[in-house]
Amino acid sequence: MLECRGYAAQSANDSLKPFSFKRRDVGPKDVRIAIAYCGVCHSDLHMARNEWRSTIYPCVPGHEIVGEVVEVGSAVTRFKKGDLAGVGCLVDSCGHCQSCQEGLEQYCETGSTMTYGSDDPEMGTPTFGGYSDAIVVTEKFALNIPKNLDLAAVAPLLCAGITTWSPLRHWKAGPGTRVGVIGLGGLGHMALKLGRALGAEMTLFTTSQGKVEDAKRLGAHHVVMSKDKGEMAQCAGKLDLIIDTVAVKHPVAPYLETLKREGVFVFVGLPEDPLGFMPMDLASKRRSMSGSFIGGIPETQEMLDFCGKHGITSDIEMIAIKDIENAYERMQKSDVKYRFVIDLKTLEEAA
Repeated sequence: MLECRGYAAQSANDSLKPFSFKRRDVGPKDVRIAIAYCGVCHSDLHMARNEWRSTIYPCVPGHEIVGEVVEVGSAVTRFKKGDLAGVGCLVDSCGHCQSCQEGLEQYCETGSTMTYGSDDPEMGTPTFGGYSDAIVVTEKFALNIPKNLDLAAVAPLLCAGITTWSPLRHWKAGPGTRVGVIGLGGLGHMALKLGRALGAEMTLFTTSQGKVEDAKRLGAHHVVMSKDKGEMAQCAGKLDLIIDTVAVKHPVAPYLETLKREGVFVFVGLPEDPLGFMPMDLASKRRSMSGSFIGGIPETQEMLDFCGKHGITSDIEMIAIKDIENAYERMQKSDVKYRFVIDLKTLEEAA
């Protein structure tokens, strides 16, 4: 077994602290990655605090993982020692159901194995995530990292990037389409960058006047103050697609009116509280309301390759792992532009 170190929460009320644990040895189809950086996702906070009421402890969060391949199994063909690799939100799935056969492992009909917080049948523990020094994963769920991109700034692409890329691609955002993004945080800033690079006309909805210039820098053609009824009225019936990235309870109805006939409203932020709307807001224009959950392995690699071609990474703030609780507090206040990334070299200092 591989001895590993990381940071874990032992309960919903416990702060993250140093934690030692074991991972499986590298099997024939596995790669071992020495983790260099791990992004900090709002889901990490939800899970560490058991806000989705599904956490199993101890919880080692982290599913935006990048680093160097340091060991490969005898049957591995896609990686060699020294390659850069990433791991996102998934580390396994059944591989046989229709969703898996279509490269949509996130919708595995028998249940995907998440990078952290799932049952690990081999180890008899929860799966442990990227707030750690190493990870072992089958090569199918490891991703090739473009060499021309800053490695630390790539890490958030493994969740924030693919979570917004998947609906943009599924609903065919591109030239001639108009896309709205609600919220300018870790997800929202990636939706703007990716949507703009795909050729869509991008509109950001925000409640903060102070985000206007940054939104335009990140790819917004238009910025709308969502609490201004006049500005919202000017957008009525104009958008083909809205991507809602907000992770706390908020009104939905005002945004539905900005959709065209047959426009689509997609949730990618996942508030813990229900959100209300009137069915007539959908029926009156044959609009649709949907959700989108991360992305499968093929589309995640597609997204990374697209980012490599277009020079797209996340805007990040680097932190030491000992500062993770402060990062969580700041993240709740939206006090980050736009994703915290942990430098795992600091794990040794914090142990």
